[in-house]
Amino acid sequence: MRCSITKRQRRTFSAEFKVDAACLVLDQGYSIPEAARSLDVGETALRRWVEQLKLERGGTTPTVKALTPEQRKIQELEARINRLEREKSIPKKGHSSLDVGRTRTFSLIDQLREHEPVNILCDLFDVPTSCYYDFKQRKPNAGRIQLASRIKELFNASRGSAGSRALVSMLREAGTKIGRFKVRKLMQEAGLASKQPGSHRYKVAKAERPDIPNLLKREFSVAAPNQVWCGDITYIWSGNKWCYLAVVIDLYSRRVVGWALSDKPDAELAAKALDMAWEQRGRPAGVMFHSDQGCQYGSRKFRQRLWRYRMTQSMSRRGNCWDNAPMERLFRSLKTEWVPATGYLTMNQARKDISYYLMDYYNRQRPHQANDGLSPVTAENRLKAVSGIG
Repeated sequence: MRCSITKRQRRTFSAEFKVDAACLVLDQGYSIPEAARSLDVGETALRRWVEQLKLERGGTTPTVKALTPEQRKIQELEARINRLEREKSIPKKGHSSLDVGRTRTFSLIDQLREHEPVNILCDLFDVPTSCYYDFKQRKPNAGRIQLASRIKELFNASRGSAGSRALVSMLREAGTKIGRFKVRKLMQEAGLASKQPGSHRYKVAKAERPDIPNLLKREFSVAAPNQVWCGDITYIWSGNKWCYLAVVIDLYSRRVVGWALSDKPDAELAAKALDMAWEQRGRPAGVMFHSDQGCQYGSRKFRQRLWRYRMTQSMSRRGNCWDNAPMERLFRSLKTEWVPATGYLTMNQARKDISYYLMDYYNRQRPHQANDGLSPVTAENRLKAVSGIG
């Protein structure tokens, strides 16, 4: 004999029905079994409704769908707040990652205010509402806009290396009178932050050269050009190998007067940089040439070149990097401000880019603290104009 089992269909109940059922128990004195039988509902479900209604009447918002209109309204408001937070989290994350300035923040709020209240947007971006409205009432200042554009142009030309002090010097040299505080504020508004140099490690020579004394003795203040030159060699990644850069500067203005690039760090490299400096500076005699104790500068080839040019040689003491600090400072600036973090693709690319930095940007544009904020070329030209020294 077959038994036919009829599956009971699952019923659904509205919130109003659940409230009325729970009220039979809470307000009219019915027991849960009595109310369940009269309504033809399960006792377990009715007991759950009764407990939920008790909590809602006590002011507790349930985690499931609310029964009372008051608690349903609260749930709707909470859902809207959560939705707004999710919607606003997208521009907020993008804003934070860009580290943009206050002006761009206000511009972003302007774009979003059509969809959300201003006070919520200001809270989201951590800016006072009063500051936003003050920004809205502020009339565009053509001079300020032009100045901000010029600062950004100079900053980009420095490949992001120029800080507020350097930018002030550049602007003043171009005839714009401005303070560092204002430049810093405009940089912050534009989201500009200069690169910070990392730690710098020095190589230590293993052998002393007592036959070549340290004549300079860290006297880095020189009265005129072509009195003291300094030289050094550093390494730069190019393609799949290291290339080597030799540079000569005039200590008076820190101007780069000679340089050479090669795949070998030999005496020939140091000599080529010296040759360029000697020719470019009009073949001066009586110059003191100072360097570290690198083998290239102590080689017979290089010392013969100094003798031919009638130059006096000076060398740093072993392991004292500060004896040749101006050269160390130049190479640090080159590597932190200019050379790509991953190096160059080819030596030809390295040669062109480094040439521009040394002979144009560093010599003619970049302000130097040793020159009271003037570029090396400007410092020398000013000396010529005042004293006639060439």
